[in-house]
Amino acid sequence: MTHWIRLTAPVALVASATAPVYAVQYLSVAQAQKLAFPSATNFAAVDNRAWKAEAGGSTLGLFVLDHVIGKHLYIDYAVALDTSGRIKSVEILQYRESFGDEVRQPSWRAQFVGKGSGSALKVGQDIRNISGATLSSLHVTEGVKKIVAAYASRAR
Repeated sequence: MTHWIRLTAPVALVASATAPVYAVQYLSVAQAQKLAFPSATNFAAVDNRAWKAEAGGSTLGLFVLDHVIGKHLYIDYAVALDTSGRIKSVEILQYRESFGDEVRQPSWRAQFVGKGSGSALKVGQDIRNISGATLSSLHVTEGVKKIVAAYASRAR
């Protein structure tokens, strides 16, 4: 029995060391909030996934946490909106797929900045598609659009 363990243990060790690990947590909610609103001194809960960013008694904007399905698994992301409902930033907090994480690239996420409820927010129009990450880019874009639309409908 010990001979078998001696022979198979290195193989098992190499196999487990090279097994793909896909889920990566890039940011916590608190880290993403601070990135989105660096001058905020408080984040007041609106509900279990939205916070008002505040500083000096003033509201700076809204921070919303959400998730969408990439191809098969969830992508956790956050959208920061200024007080007029325009996008300040989009952050990817956790990505679980084996590929398509290009939606984390700053240049892709920067396309959302400044857009509001009057923007198309559509892949292939004002948001470019990422080859090899089509579903991730499509679903994140749809999720962001949903958040912007919800904010606009509340503001009325």
